[in-house]
Formats: sequence, structure tokens, C-alpha cells
Amino acid sequence: MLLGVIADDMTGATDVALMLNRAGMRTVQVIGAPSAGASLPDADAVVVALKSRTNPVAEAVADSLAACEALLAAGAKQILFKYCSTFDSTAQGNIGPVADALMRRLGAEMAIICPAFPANGRSIYQGYLFVGAVPLHESSMKDHPLTPMRDSNLMRLMAAQTKAPVGHVGCATVLAGAEAVKARFAALAGDGARYVVTDALTNDDLMVLGEAVAGHVLLTGGSGIAMGLPQNFRAAGLLRQRAAPVSLSAPKGRAGIISGSCSTATRGQIKAAVAAGYPALKVDPLALAAGTQTAALLAAWALAQPQDKPFLLYSSDDPAEVAAIQDKLGRDKAGETVEHAFAETARLLADGGVSKLLVAGGETSGAVVQGLGIRTLEIGPEIDPGVPWTRVVAGPDLVIALKSGNFGTSDFFLKAWALLD
Repeated sequence: MLLGVIADDMTGATDVALMLNRAGMRTVQVIGAPSAGASLPDADAVVVALKSRTNPVAEAVADSLAACEALLAAGAKQILFKYCSTFDSTAQGNIGPVADALMRRLGAEMAIICPAFPANGRSIYQGYLFVGAVPLHESSMKDHPLTPMRDSNLMRLMAAQTKAPVGHVGCATVLAGAEAVKARFAALAGDGARYVVTDALTNDDLMVLGEAVAGHVLLTGGSGIAMGLPQNFRAAGLLRQRAAPVSLSAPKGRAGIISGSCSTATRGQIKAAVAAGYPALKVDPLALAAGTQTAALLAAWALAQPQDKPFLLYSSDDPAEVAAIQDKLGRDKAGETVEHAFAETARLLADGGVSKLLVAGGETSGAVVQGLGIRTLEIGPEIDPGVPWTRVVAGPDLVIALKSGNFGTSDFFLKAWALLD
């Protein structure tokens, strides 16, 4: 193994695995923190998918360290802590505490902070994170039910989560090339900085940054930063070029969609699917809590639909409705109720012959993967930037796409199936 990745949620794991796979690294995704002494698959890169983004800090740190130990034992030469391109976290963590723990374990002197992903509209300018044309705190992320983002300055966001000094590499330095970035790193280290926010406006910027961090044992950021890492292993003679897959063989069976994301992008994708005639059923968290909707009823409805189009089960709603439900059930219970129902529903659907499943939302994806007992995924072709189809290697016989709520074009639910053989 060359690169070990610790991802804080399921969709983020498939996102970064896709980036590495597309750049020529044979990549496997493993679900959950490996147990002590567990062996990992043989691959150029292994991505460990955790559910640590919104877990209690101590649990997130423990799982991340367990993943790190397994990756190091398998030979990883560099560790990437992957989090969302919108820096999803609270003032208490979990990005800062996990990064601190990994830095101590690895003896790292410095680590970059780079959630940029230009292909999906995430850019960093003067240390501020933008979503499309607006600062993070003006985007739909300001209303995220679990991690509302009310600031766009990454230095301030990180400083709230760590006691380590945070520095900044501006876009002019990045434009000057990798050697200029390295020199800036050295100057910041001399000033005592342990974390460094790096501007990135384009894919070329990410390639420059990738070259500049070739000697760093720990990196932190979104999947975009992974774009420039394979070149370092190739330059060192450790990695051969390989073509990325353009299609994926899927087992025979029916297709369906489960969506728990409440993002603007996913709600638009649901609207397009309904307009295209996909049979759709809205899942009501209040009805789930009351027992008038159950996983068995949801699965029975889905399996009773015509098979000429994928079915759609969704709990996605606008921020005002989500807030109203959280007021009635409590924030944690509302999310847990839906996740538990979708996990059980997915298991019943697989038992009922569903072999092609598309899941929207990071928390929902984690719940579904856990419900299905999936342990390992082979990365397949890219549907949209950051979202691949995957084939289950250890678990039920199916293909599954795990989509971050914010990712994908409006026709994502419609076009994904064309990549399956």
C-alpha cells in the first residue's frame, strides 16, 4: 500500500476513492474502523470509511486512530484525513480533534487544510471557503441540520477546534508553483504553524499542492487534494499508470433510490426523478416514530412498484420542515429514526431482489451500508464528480452508489443507470 485514507463518512470515502482510482491508483474502500490486527486488502490505496463526522469527539478520535494503525501496519507511506469539501463540523470538532490525534500519532510537524474541490464548486481564496459563487456561510450549508456552517474563514474554523497555530498559503504563492509553496511551508513552520490552510481555485492548484506535500506524512482535506498525490508515487517509481473503469457489471435485479439528504442539490434531483415518472414515496420521520410507517411497509411499497423505472424512497425536505420535525422529535432522534428505518429497509430490499441501489446523503449512506453488512467496495466508473458506482466485494451481491447530498447534477438520478452493464 502507498496511500492510506481515513474518511469521516461513507460518501466522502467513495468520493476520494474515485479520485484516486481515476488517477491510476488501484483503490479499495473498507467499511468501518478495522479491529486490532485486522488485515487490509492489497491495493495501491485503501480508504477506510468511518461514520465519525458527527459522532462524539472521543469516539471519532478512537476510530480514526484505529484506522490509522491498520493503514500503517499495511504499509501506508502517507495518511490523508478526508473530510467534507464544506468542512462540515461544529466548534467542538470533529475535524480539529481528529487531526490533532493523527498528528501526534504520526509525529507530523505540519499538515495542510484543503477542502477545495473546484469541479463541485468548492474553492478557497484568501483562506475563505466558497461554495459556487458565495462564501460557505451564505450557502445552503448555513442551514445544515447537523453541522450548520456560520463562518467561511477556514483559519478561524480550525482555530476553534485546535490549540495548534494555523497559517495560510495564498493563491499567489500557489500560482508560483510547488517550490514556492514549500518555501512558504518552511517559513510558516518557523513561525510555529502546525496547520496550514491552502488556497485552491482550480485543479491545477490542487496538482501544485499535491507536488508540494509529497514529503508530508499527514494531509487533511477534501477529495480534491487527492488529485495530485498519485503523481508523487509515480515519480518515485512506485506506481504504474492504469486506466479508470468506464462501466460496471451489475447483477440482475431491480433498481432503486434511497435519499435521506436534505441538501438543495438532492431535492432538485428528487424533483427531476418524480417529473420523469419514477414511482416515489415520501418517508415521514414523525410517522416512523409513531409506527405508522415502518421499514417493512416501505420495502413492501418499493417492491410492489413496476420494474421499468427505479423506485424512490426519500425523507428529504426543505430546511423549515426539517427544523419543525427536529423540534418535535429532537435533532438526534429525528436523524436516528430515519437512518434506522432506511438501514432496515435496504436489507429488506436486497432480500427482495434489489441489486442496483443509489443512496443520497452521507448519514443515510452510512446507515444503509451498515444495514446491508457491506465491508468492502470495489470502485467503479464516475457518475458525476465525486460519485462513483461501486461493486460490493464483501457483502450482498449488488452495486451501490453513495452520493454526498450536495453532489451531482439535477439529472443525477436519471443518468446513473447508463453506466451499468
